[in-house]
Formats: sequence, C-alpha cells, structure tokens
Amino acid sequence: MILSRYERMIARRYLLPGKGEAFIFLVASISLVAVMLGVAALVIVMSVMNGFRAELFDKIVGLNGHAVVQSAGGRLPDWREIVAEAQRTPGVTSAVPMVEQPLAATYNGRAEAVLVRGLGDADIRRMIGGKLIMGSLSNVRAGSGQIALGSRLAEALGAQVGSEVSLFSPQGQTTPFGTVPRIVSYRVGAIFEIGLYDYDKAYVLMPLEDAQTLLLLGDSVGMIELQTVDADRVGPILAPLADKLGGNAVIADWRSMNAQLFQALAVERVAMFTVLSIIILVAVFNILSSLIMLVRAKTRDIAILRTMGATRGGLMRIFMVVGTTIGALGTLAGLALGFVFLFYRQAVVNLVQLVTGQNLWDPSIRYLTELPSKTDPVEIVVIAAMALVFSFLATLYPAWKAASTDPVQVLRYE
Repeated sequence: MILSRYERMIARRYLLPGKGEAFIFLVASISLVAVMLGVAALVIVMSVMNGFRAELFDKIVGLNGHAVVQSAGGRLPDWREIVAEAQRTPGVTSAVPMVEQPLAATYNGRAEAVLVRGLGDADIRRMIGGKLIMGSLSNVRAGSGQIALGSRLAEALGAQVGSEVSLFSPQGQTTPFGTVPRIVSYRVGAIFEIGLYDYDKAYVLMPLEDAQTLLLLGDSVGMIELQTVDADRVGPILAPLADKLGGNAVIADWRSMNAQLFQALAVERVAMFTVLSIIILVAVFNILSSLIMLVRAKTRDIAILRTMGATRGGLMRIFMVVGTTIGALGTLAGLALGFVFLFYRQAVVNLVQLVTGQNLWDPSIRYLTELPSKTDPVEIVVIAAMALVFSFLATLYPAWKAASTDPVQVLRYE
C-alpha cells in the first residue's frame, strides 16, 4: 500500500496520542497487547504440541523401530533368513532380532512388573547410546549375568549398580506337579534414562543369548525390529518383504502400533489451533472498535481534509495503515514473546511449580520428563499472516466510514 507524504504524516499522528485522546490511545494499546498475547499463545502451544509429537516419535521409534516382524506364536525360529531377506529389501537400513517378554522383577522385598528385552551387545549400546546415567554398558554382555535397568524402575525397586535383581518367569520346567516358574538373579550393570516415563519405569535390557536362556526359547527370537530410510513411507517400503513372508510372519509398523496416541495428538493440535485463533479474533475486534472511536473523534479533521482536496481513497488508506500497523506491531511483539517463552520454557515451569508448590509436569502422566518444543517455520508464517490479514480486514469498515464522511454536513455548524 503506497502512501503519499501527507498520508504518512497523518497516519503517524493518528498512531500517537493527541490532546484529549488518551482513552483512544489506551484502547489501541490494549488491542496491540491482545494481538501480541494471541500470537504468542498460538506460537507457544503449537510449538509445544509439535515438540510432543517429535519427542514421542523419536523416542518410541528409537525403541521399537519403524516396524517389527513377528509371528502369531510369538517365536521366529527362522529369524536369520528373515533378517537376511529384510536387509536385501530396498529402503531397509537395519534388521535387529530381539526378544521381548513381560515378566516380574524383585529386589529387597519389592516387586515390579517389567518388560524384558534381549538384544545383541552392539544393539544394546546403540539403543541406550548417551542415555546411560550409571554403570557401564561393557558390563552388560552375553554370559556376564548382568542387565541394564530403566532409571524409574531402579528407583521403584531401590536397586543400584551392583544390586542383585531377580527376574520371575512363569515359563519354567514342566514337572508331574505342574510347571515350576523360573527365578533367575542378575546383577545390575547399568542404569539408563530414555526420557519416556513408561519405558524408564518398565524396561530391563539384557543380552539376546541370556534372554533366550531365561525364556527357554532355544535359538528362536520373538521379533525383528526394522528401520527404514523414511518412516512416513514405511508401508510401501516393506510391502515387498511382507509379500515374501507370506503367512509365516506379519509386519506391524509404528503407525499401527501407536495409532491412537498420534491420532489423539493430531486432533488436539487442530483443536488447540482453532480455539487459540479466537484470541486473535477478539483482539482484531478491539482494533475495529478503536478505529471506530478514532474516526468519530477525528470527524472534523476528516471533513477539513476533504475540503482541502483529500480523496476518499487517501482517507481509506490512512485508517487502514493505522489499524494494520497496530496488528503488525502486535504480531511482531507476540512472535518475540513466544520465542522468549519457548527458550525459557522449562525455567518457567520450574518457577511456577516453586511458587505454587504443585507438580505441573508429572512424567508418569505426560510421558516425557521435560516440556518439549519444536518450532515449525511454516506454522509461524501462517500464524503471522493470519494475524495480519485479520487486522487488515478489521480496518475496512472504519476506513470506509471515514472516507464516506460528508464535509458539508460536518462543517455546517462549525
């Protein structure tokens, strides 16, 4: 929108408080603050929601892979052939055999339900990576009789590195009096923290050979974890492998295994965006009301400008620029406030918890141990554009009202 010199001068004067116009300036300032808060709320909430999805996806897929191959009976005796076939499939980056079984763990009179996962020594190191908080992964190797525990599980059991934890398996030796459960003791060699509460509270990692011995699987495994080059195309990539497996095994990808969780996040994300957009809409109505008040207060000035040769289009441009400037300044301030809040988000949560004495971020409820954040540039552009467009639309009626002012009627009694 190109303004002439006098139009820029008048628009600048109308943006600043004039004599006896402090109330109008106050309303305009409230409009700016409202736009700022609305934009900041959208940026913060959408970034946190994106962070939730990204963190959950990275941690869940990092633990379970993009897909798993498993049989109806729970055992894959020919797993080596399946691994070789998967590695030959284009788009598959890794195929890891593993054993996974829910059991019970006891230590010092305490008992907890656990999920035992057996992996190769190299796969255990890859899975835990930099998430080790105590002990050493070099202790957790085949035949060592040592295991790795999740941090929350170790806390619940009261176990430390070096503690003897017993694993209880109902699959034991068959006797004339029935099946005798197996109770095997292992030394805790390492404690890790993945960052997902449910996993840190349940997982026990051990070498694949030790898990096979514990569960009496022989040379069989329970499943094969698959990684692909693109998680979003996991279905088409693994379709050839599924055809080759036939009815011997089935493939379940991350979407089917966690469909309800990610679908709930997607629905909540859309709902939050819609609800918080109403805040910006309310702020835009404040801009509309402040401009209407400004037009009413400047009726005499508008009439004089019209008699001096100002065009209707010029007057419309002046008031449209005033309202759009308020919206633009509020949008920029909102973006800045949102980014600052996101940068210090965990400190803000800790401060509120300290002041209120309430635990606002319970990992047992919210899955993750810290408040996540991931800013999507496309969403930021959409939020800013939406605020600017709404602000521009709010200026149309007041600008038209100012342009349609009849100077004869206004100045008749002056």
